[in-house]
Amino acid sequence: MKYYLIAGEASGDLHASRLMQSLRLYDPEAEFRFFGGDLMTKAGGTRVKHYRELAYMGFVPVLLHLPAIFRNMKMCKEDIVRWKPDVVILVDYPGFNLSIAKFVRKRTAIPVYYYISPKIWAWKEWRIKAIRRDVKELFSILPFEVPFYEQKHHCKIHYVGNPTAEEVDNFRHVYTETKDEFCRRNGLSAKPVIALLAGSRKQEIKDNLPAMLEAARHFADYQMVVAAAPSIGEAYYRKFMGQTEAKMVQMQTYELLAHATAALVTSGTATLETALLDVPQVVCYETPVPKLIRFAFRHIIKVRFISLVNLIADREIVQELLADRFSIRNIANELYRILPGQPGRDRMLAGYRLVRERLGDEVAPDNAARIMVELLSGRQAEERRE
Repeated sequence: MKYYLIAGEASGDLHASRLMQSLRLYDPEAEFRFFGGDLMTKAGGTRVKHYRELAYMGFVPVLLHLPAIFRNMKMCKEDIVRWKPDVVILVDYPGFNLSIAKFVRKRTAIPVYYYISPKIWAWKEWRIKAIRRDVKELFSILPFEVPFYEQKHHCKIHYVGNPTAEEVDNFRHVYTETKDEFCRRNGLSAKPVIALLAGSRKQEIKDNLPAMLEAARHFADYQMVVAAAPSIGEAYYRKFMGQTEAKMVQMQTYELLAHATAALVTSGTATLETALLDVPQVVCYETPVPKLIRFAFRHIIKVRFISLVNLIADREIVQELLADRFSIRNIANELYRILPGQPGRDRMLAGYRLVRERLGDEVAPDNAARIMVELLSGRQAEERRE
């Protein structure tokens, strides 16, 4: 069968590439054409556009690049019609992908599957109308999305397991390096490690890293080590690290966390990775106009938490310092509470066990691929009967 996939950023490229590998297990004749990145290219098939030509974040960058965005969208729609795939698989990136879904549903008979379902439970819940109308099958990697979609909105969704849980499990099974070996290899001291994960985008790093460094600096018995995001150059981090004694490692986030005593983490998948590697953490997320953001959380935004750890547990496992709670003093105080010997540490580690249980043991891309191929094969058999 022919599969057309669309991923608009690095995380989507990773998830889509693994899904492509799994689809080949169940459909050895699978053909792929896609908007994506280097990992999808490595998985095989034909890349139409790299996601770097699609990914504009924030109001002003999007506004400035509207002509390019519309050109890419037009090209994508025309390419789908020309290639005639058996299915279009959208991977996260709802701003672009929901427009594609609408077009495909209106202009073709091609089914649309959505892998990594849109996080409308946090923002833009009104998009459920478009999803119900334009998306044939939804696939989720977060267990709390099932009641949101099925019970609240009567929209069927497949929970297929969480790929981050599988990736962490695979890492833990093969990683054998000791802390001393890791530190020697990276030019670190023998002190215990406080890991700093300041986000994967430049704006997040700019907003969060300076406060993280200043808070962690007060713990002289520990060394600060920054985990650099793969898409951000070393020089960008150096602008904020200045004269601090902090060190940096690149492409070694899991290795760093495996040897960290505690971590300061900007919200995102990194909070879940940190939890699955059993590292107590403080979630730090600086926002503009903090009082307004706090008001929004109380009256507009539909979720109680911002970290995946707390969302999955449906209770507060980790402290979330955002908006008016984000300050160097608060970060330092919460960090102290989760260091060895402090009462918050054991409570947090116990909460992590609940998170792991809720994620389950399914291999997400394999499970999703099996369901997709079964559904598509059934559809083809039905069409032949007609």
